[in-house]
Amino acid sequence: MTIKDLEVLYDYGYWANRRLFEVIALLTPEQFTRPVVGGHGSIRNTMVHVLSAEAGWLDRCGGPKRGPRLNPDDFPTIESAIQAWDRVEAQVREFLAKLKDADMARNAEYATDRSEKVSMPLGELMQHAANHAVHHRGQVALLLRLLGHAPGNFDILFYFAEKRGVRAW
Repeated sequence: MTIKDLEVLYDYGYWANRRLFEVIALLTPEQFTRPVVGGHGSIRNTMVHVLSAEAGWLDRCGGPKRGPRLNPDDFPTIESAIQAWDRVEAQVREFLAKLKDADMARNAEYATDRSEKVSMPLGELMQHAANHAVHHRGQVALLLRLLGHAPGNFDILFYFAEKRGVRAW
């Protein structure tokens, strides 16, 4: 994997997030925070979990410090969550822009939740963070459907088609 590959993967993820945010913005505040089965307890909690994880992996790989895990209660509104996503997106894009392909193999050391030290290649960790978000966006899409909102299709095929100005389906 190259830096360009990672940039495309993250660009797709931020494109997909924006597609979800358009639908999430239609929710009432109660729907945004309503406890639901699946994900991390609510649409807000699931999106904040992904945001926190992405900022945490960026921190572990040498980007800006995240600090403690983000708390969903610190994001009472849809707007506050989107603003935080915008900040992390800018940080990830800036971090990736400074990397060289050779950096992808550089090991990044981090501590697990049990304080065990682990070392893995930076490229694999950044790829994991992007893939982690894909999983949870699927959960959020399901939760939106349960609340009566259709999030549309945000599969990577549709991202590539939109970039090329063609219909994917």
